[in-house]
Amino acid sequence: MKPMKKRLFLPALLLVAGGGLFSAGAYAAPPTAGSNGMLVDHAGMTLYTFDKDVATSGKSACAGPCAANWPPLTADKSDKASGDFSIITREDGTRQWAHKGQPLYLYKSDQKPGDKTGDKFRDIWHAAKR
Repeated sequence: MKPMKKRLFLPALLLVAGGGLFSAGAYAAPPTAGSNGMLVDHAGMTLYTFDKDVATSGKSACAGPCAANWPPLTADKSDKASGDFSIITREDGTRQWAHKGQPLYLYKSDQKPGDKTGDKFRDIWHAAKR
């Protein structure tokens, strides 16, 4: 009889690997304006900016544990900048959407479209607006 651990390994590995695909997810077009002009991703989730990011520097100041809580809004290789929306390259090589030079992030504690629990978090995170 095979140990239970070995039977669960592959599904557990797929679950862990698959989870990363949806945490920050690639976005096929620039974000859009939701209610009150707030920027949202394709699923209607609120997008945020981080005061420690320097606008138009092309860099994100949020990595490691910060990015685990505030996943960057990633862009596919085929995505193109448009209007106020640009794409920066993060230190790990992934591409991230930015609005008016400010990198855009999701917040892991937002559970459904319209949530904006990260707005004014520690007075350095803000819901992104047009």
